[in-house]
Amino acid sequence: MLNMTWEFKLDPTPEQVIEIEHTLTMCRKVWNFALRERKDWLNSRKCSVNACSLRHEYIMSGDEPFPSYHLQAKRLTLAKKEIAELKSVNAQMLQQVLRQLDASWERWLTKQSGLPRFKNQARLRSFVFPQMLKHPLSVRGIKLPQLGWVKVRWSRDIPQICEVKQARIVRKASGYFVMLSLQADVDIPEVPFHGHPVGVDVGLEYFLSTSDGLQIKHPRFFNELHRKLKLLQRRLKTKQKGSTNRSKLLRKIARVHQRIADTRKDWHFKTAHQLCDQGDSIFVEDLDFRIMAKGFLGKYTLDAGLGQFTNQILPWVCWKRDVHYGKVDPRGTSQECPDCGATVKKDLSVRISHCLECGSIKPRDIAAAQVICTRGQRGIENACGVEVTGDSVMTSSQLALKQEIFGAI
Repeated sequence: MLNMTWEFKLDPTPEQVIEIEHTLTMCRKVWNFALRERKDWLNSRKCSVNACSLRHEYIMSGDEPFPSYHLQAKRLTLAKKEIAELKSVNAQMLQQVLRQLDASWERWLTKQSGLPRFKNQARLRSFVFPQMLKHPLSVRGIKLPQLGWVKVRWSRDIPQICEVKQARIVRKASGYFVMLSLQADVDIPEVPFHGHPVGVDVGLEYFLSTSDGLQIKHPRFFNELHRKLKLLQRRLKTKQKGSTNRSKLLRKIARVHQRIADTRKDWHFKTAHQLCDQGDSIFVEDLDFRIMAKGFLGKYTLDAGLGQFTNQILPWVCWKRDVHYGKVDPRGTSQECPDCGATVKKDLSVRISHCLECGSIKPRDIAAAQVICTRGQRGIENACGVEVTGDSVMTSSQLALKQEIFGAI
């Protein structure tokens, strides 16, 4: 089963914009009320048996069950009979809000993320239609429950073998977008190792360095618009909180941030296609970039978007272009000689790898990329148990199917 999510720009009418904003408001109220229930239940069990909190006390019966998703969904059904505002919104959309809250709560319990927070008008920006109508797509737009036909800027054609399962409406600084969840009843396996291998080492001085000697500088997207963003945020200090001028200025600031993110994402896709043009198999380090973002170079790490490029965009482009993608152990890639395998100790300030064993002298990042390429091939050999020949094993039927979905490759 193939699942994809494609994004398209919407052109809603003023009446549809009012309906979208009303739906977002109701979803936000349901989220905040359900989160308040869970926090009250949790705080009522914090005090000891023989002592109560000196600040405040939550009076709740000891037999009160935890407000789980199923219990809150039942209470939501009863509340719709009493509150008229809840009747104006599709019940499935409100249930999806409770599901999202339950998933966030479970991630907090397993220490994968922080405690869910209350949402204001600016924080909750999307809602989902979990069930679509029959024949929802046409040339003029998409047919959504409660909204009817909404105009869409079709930037690409949706394949006929794909079925629209869900639609998520997202409010951004530049307008409204729809995220279509497409599903195709096909099974396309992962691309196996074949052809010319390329190792990729990412960093801050050079955004990436390949084992073939290619080095690409970091464009520094944030610095280009930093001056404009700084001036807008200075003006924000003089605006009264809750005023119309403050809201207009916040929208301008959000538009600048979205422009930076869109520019970065577009450059990442172009760079990923450039790498796929050079090799048939790509290997990268299995790094946790969240740790790098907490250091003194965190601003430049986040500006580069290393995690987005390495973990999201590059794997997708490689799969679409029939290029093998693999990750290797990152430990000691810059402390190893790519030619003889000897250990070459050096700190971060040393940008040249000079091996005293074999006399190899190479740029540090290129030497690390060659080590990554070697480790990737060695891992394939150990997994397969045979020597890797590098021959292409992709069948013509899989290539034809991808060309039908994504167009000419």
